[in-house]
Amino acid sequence: MKIFIMRHGEAEHFAASDADRELTPHGRSASVTVAKACAEKGFAQFDKVLVSPYIRAQQTWQEISAHFSSSQVETCDDITPYGDSEQVADYVSALVDVHNYESVLIVSHLPLVGYLTSEFVTDMAPPMFPTSGLICIEYSLETLQGEVRFNLHP
Repeated sequence: MKIFIMRHGEAEHFAASDADRELTPHGRSASVTVAKACAEKGFAQFDKVLVSPYIRAQQTWQEISAHFSSSQVETCDDITPYGDSEQVADYVSALVDVHNYESVLIVSHLPLVGYLTSEFVTDMAPPMFPTSGLICIEYSLETLQGEVRFNLHP
């Protein structure tokens, strides 16, 4: 199965709170560029999409959803910047196991996206994601091991 992890697009620097930071116009267009590149690789349908409740992640999904489709989109309070990567990885693994998902997309933030990547690809140090960066991981529930299939960034 495939796990796609995407960092939100570039966001404004200041807002009333971190959760309220909105995407910049560049963040919107860069996210669409990455979504198009992913779709061109043949990956545009996801069994499940998990999106952080923070505005910039929600806006990223709004922008890229024109190029991706999923019948199940969930706002997930556990995938904020300092979410527990082990807990999130366990949740995703359980979803995949119970529902037999073939593909899951997670739209979240640094540092969680890096730590989450290393939860699924255990021999990899947490990578730094650029804004709008996306990584595709081929993951085996049997071995609980993953490997990076590709990285995309604007």
